[in-house]
Amino acid sequence: MRRKDIIIGVAIFGAFVITVFFLVTWSHGISIGVTNSSNGNGDQKKASSIAGLNCDNAGRRPIAVMLESDPEGRPLAGIGQADIVVEMPVTPDGITRFMAVYQCQDPKEIGAIRSARQDFIPLADGFEAIYAHWGGEHGALAELDSHVMDNINGLQFDGTVFYRKPNIAPPHNGFSNLDLLTEQAKKFNYGLTDVFAGYPHTTDHPIRNLSNIADTISVDYPSPNNVTWTYDPLNNVYLRNRGGTAEIDKNTNRQVSASVIAVMNTTDHILTKGDQYIVVSTTGQGSAEIYQDGIGVQGTWKKDPLKLDAKLYFYDSAGKEIQFTPGQIWVEVNPTWKQ
Repeated sequence: MRRKDIIIGVAIFGAFVITVFFLVTWSHGISIGVTNSSNGNGDQKKASSIAGLNCDNAGRRPIAVMLESDPEGRPLAGIGQADIVVEMPVTPDGITRFMAVYQCQDPKEIGAIRSARQDFIPLADGFEAIYAHWGGEHGALAELDSHVMDNINGLQFDGTVFYRKPNIAPPHNGFSNLDLLTEQAKKFNYGLTDVFAGYPHTTDHPIRNLSNIADTISVDYPSPNNVTWTYDPLNNVYLRNRGGTAEIDKNTNRQVSASVIAVMNTTDHILTKGDQYIVVSTTGQGSAEIYQDGIGVQGTWKKDPLKLDAKLYFYDSAGKEIQFTPGQIWVEVNPTWKQ
């Protein structure tokens, strides 16, 4: 009788543990699944250095492409297929620009492609990426023309590597794709193998509680570039809205989502009095908020100002590098608007 009682007790306890685990998982919106790490030939896929995703192109050198945020250019092609996207204001009135960095996926088209900005160059080089842009402001072009980093300028390859769509008004009609950019990189003898140190990733999901729940993230760029990210617990991602409407990728016709949102607080100033551009500090250090798994944490960002290709780091409040949930990352650069 005693042995039977023990067996029954163990069975009851096991059922209790499973029930509690299910309830906690359900209440925290965490989906559980198995990642297929095979490429179909029995070979194991490698995790990509930026997004931590198992993909065939994980060893490919990232290509960073400048994209516009103007309403005339929406929806953007390929914006939802990048491994990491950096969004940053570039003018005093808060017009933003994107740098979409591609490694795993192969969007059929990328655009509208726009000009380079100095503030993005250290970030692009920090990802050890090839920087693709269509022209640029004077300071950025001076740097790139001095070969501070590998880059491909659309002004030199208009109609070949880069092309314009006749049914879209300029300057919102510039496009390319990774095949065209990669072929030109080969002609320039640029390295095509990934050497980025990478970000640490984890599949361990922290417990959500009243002190850390972050179901909505607002980035107060001036309208129509104001951004809201809303947590989708079923898929464990944040869904992007801009100017009050869903951000759609033109290639997929799906709403843009990200597993990680990093808000990078920094400073900015107008380049010269009356200038139409601002300079945003993207090296040094500052405070940051990191959102993933429906949870927000306070931390810091750091990038060595003396080394252009230094990695952009994100640390928690204890000074430990943050481990990201595998998936697409968005960095929202949030300056304090020094006029």
